Amino acid sequence: MKSRTQRKLFIVAVLAGITLAGYFTYRALQENMLYFFSPTQIAAGEAPNRTFRLGGMVLAGSLKREPGTLNVSFVVTDNVHSVPVTYNRVLPDLFREGAGAVVIGRLNDSGEFVGEEVIAKHDEKYMPPEVADALEKARAAQGQ
Repeated sequence: MKSRTQRKLFIVAVLAGITLAGYFTYRALQENMLYFFSPTQIAAGEAPNRTFRLGGMVLAGSLKREPGTLNVSFVVTDNVHSVPVTYNRVLPDLFREGAGAVVIGRLNDSGEFVGEEVIAKHDEKYMPPEVADALEKARAAQGQ
């Protein structure tokens, strides 16, 4: 009888350990995933209060550089809504106004997106799939 009880306790302990390991793995993956949001989704309040990816087109005429520093500001749009972005690192060579870009960062209290990394399109025809999809959804919503 004693060995039977020990076996049951062992099985319960193993199951509890597996459940706990699964929970911690799930939490770690959730915290490290960078979800993509368009300016329209941000305007609708769908963006999380943590780091995420913002994607869209860099609005023509919005790029402003602070002389003597790496500080730049620009606006990312999906042609329906726009989000102002600040960034204080070197921009990629392919970054330009009127082109698609994905910015990794987070919203500050004033609704401005503070970028940590900027990813620009690779060539004339390439656009990140998330950006193309967000622009298409924004166009469809605007047409309704």
